[in-house]
Amino acid sequence: MKKIRIVVVDDSPFSVAMLTNTLTSRGFLVEGSANSLEEAVEAVSRLKPDLVTMDMTMPGADGIECTQAIRAVDPDVKVIIVSSMMDDEIVRRAQKAGISGYVQKPVDEEELCLAIQRAMSDDELFVQLDGLYYNVFREALSDTFNRFFKSVPDFQEKQTTKEEQVSRGMSVVMGIIGKYGGRMILDMSEVTAGNIAKFLLKKEEPTKEQMINVMGELPNIIAGNACSLMNKNNSLFGLRVAPPTIVYGECIKISKSVLDTVSSARAATDFGEVYFNVGFNRGVN
Repeated sequence: MKKIRIVVVDDSPFSVAMLTNTLTSRGFLVEGSANSLEEAVEAVSRLKPDLVTMDMTMPGADGIECTQAIRAVDPDVKVIIVSSMMDDEIVRRAQKAGISGYVQKPVDEEELCLAIQRAMSDDELFVQLDGLYYNVFREALSDTFNRFFKSVPDFQEKQTTKEEQVSRGMSVVMGIIGKYGGRMILDMSEVTAGNIAKFLLKKEEPTKEQMINVMGELPNIIAGNACSLMNKNNSLFGLRVAPPTIVYGECIKISKSVLDTVSSARAATDFGEVYFNVGFNRGVN
C-alpha cells in the first residue's frame, strides 16, 4: 500500500520532532516541515503531500489562515489540526474551512493515526456509510422494539426524498457525531407515544413528563445501538450520539433535510404509526 506523505506545520521544533517521530514510527512518510505560513505554502507547493498536520498558533497567522493559504496552492491536500487549543470556536472554524480532523496535544498516537486514516479514506468511507446506514438503523429500531415489546415494526417502502414533513405530534431528534455528522428522527402522535409509555411504565395514565422521558430514552437506545453496529463494521466511522431534542405540539414542521444522504420510512407498530428518518452529511463533524 502506498505510504501517506505528510508535511508537519508547527512553530515549535519540539512539536515537529515529536510528531515526526510518531508519524514515522507508525508507517507514515514525513516529507518535510514548516514553521510559518510562508514556509507551509512553499513546502506544499514543492513536496505536494497527501496531508498536512497543522498547529493553530504560528507567527503572523493561525492554523485556519494557513490552511486557506495552502489550499489555494493545492485544493486537494487534507489538513488535520494538531494543537493544544481545541475550544468550540476553533472546531467551528475548522469545520467551516473544510479541515478533515483535529487532534489535541499532547497527542495520542492512536487518535492521530485514526484521524489521518479517516481523512485519507473520506470518499470511499462515505460511500460505504451511504450503503450501510439505513439498514443498520432500521435493524436497531426493529431489535429494540422486539426486546421491549416482543414485536417488530412493519416498515413501508424506504423513501429518499428530502421533503418537509408535518409532525404527527411528537418528534425526537438524535444528533449523531463522528467522522460524519447526522441525525435520526422518530416522529409519532402523542397517542402513540402515550401508548408506548403506558406499556413500558406499566401505568394506565403516564404523565406528560413520564412520556417525554420514555421518548427521550427509547430513540437514544436505538441510535446508540445503530452507531455501535456501524462502528463495528468500520471503526473509522467513530459514530456516537448526542443528547436528544424532543419537540411536541400541533402543526410542527419537520424541516426539509439539508443532509447529503437521507432515508425515511413509515412503520406500523402495535402502538400506532412511527415515522423513521435518518441521514448524514459528507462534511467532517
